[in-house]
Amino acid sequence: MTITPAVSANRLKTAQTAATPAEAQKSFSSFFKSSIEKVNQAQMESDKLTEKLALGQNVDLHQVMIASQKASVSLQLTLEIRNKAVEAYQEMMRMQV
Repeated sequence: MTITPAVSANRLKTAQTAATPAEAQKSFSSFFKSSIEKVNQAQMESDKLTEKLALGQNVDLHQVMIASQKASVSLQLTLEIRNKAVEAYQEMMRMQV
């Protein structure tokens, strides 16, 4: 009976090496930027469907409502993440060194 490893040794070594602070910051900023762009895209899609519905074009009401709720929930999540980040920053500023 042969036991095969779930993770190769090379992948394990790369997972253990830590990224430099600059690389981590760049990775986080690109992730954050893409997330904000997705929220913006959801808002624009919701606006587009709402406008089509208001103009009387052939669009289902449930599609408009689903797009609106997706945009709303994603914006609320973004705001809560921002609030937590600001709260964490304020907490670090209160620390005494």
